Amino acid sequence: MSEPTPERVVSSRQIYHGRIVTLDIFDVVLPDGRHTTREIVKHPGAVVIIAPDNRGRVAMVRQYRAAVGRELLELPAGTREPNEAADVCARRELAEEMGLIASRWTNLGGFYSAPGFCTEYLTLFLAEGLSQVEGHPEADEWLHREWIDLASVPAMIASGEICDAKSIAGLLRYLQGLARGE
Repeated sequence: MSEPTPERVVSSRQIYHGRIVTLDIFDVVLPDGRHTTREIVKHPGAVVIIAPDNRGRVAMVRQYRAAVGRELLELPAGTREPNEAADVCARRELAEEMGLIASRWTNLGGFYSAPGFCTEYLTLFLAEGLSQVEGHPEADEWLHREWIDLASVPAMIASGEICDAKSIAGLLRYLQGLARGE
């Protein structure tokens, strides 16, 4: 079986430019010659942090998300600033959101949040050797810090209590690694 020919972008136009994202419309030609459009949200990328303590718990934040109209329980995470390295962003976000610093950092890879329409790529970090510092969420963030028992995470995902993609992907990747003894 041969690889499908990728669609070809004929033209594009930016229809929105915001503080974090832009929205572009791509006019494309499909491999069979048909024409269609793609709505693409361009995002600078983000980080997600798994910060377990020595008591079998993981740091999480509970915050209201206007897009879904409710509070969500999430791993600490944040958008990268222009030209900011992912590891620098992860350290900044862990301190801001959780009031924590870590002595050991491991890059666990990454993933796209919603590749059907968005360029956001999230890099997942493991932060270990935690110490408390004074943390200050950004001015537009209102969140509550929580420590969740790692043993309860699978049931919380199954019940929908943890329901955002980055937290599910990050936690399952981490738990899978623990199960393999990594």
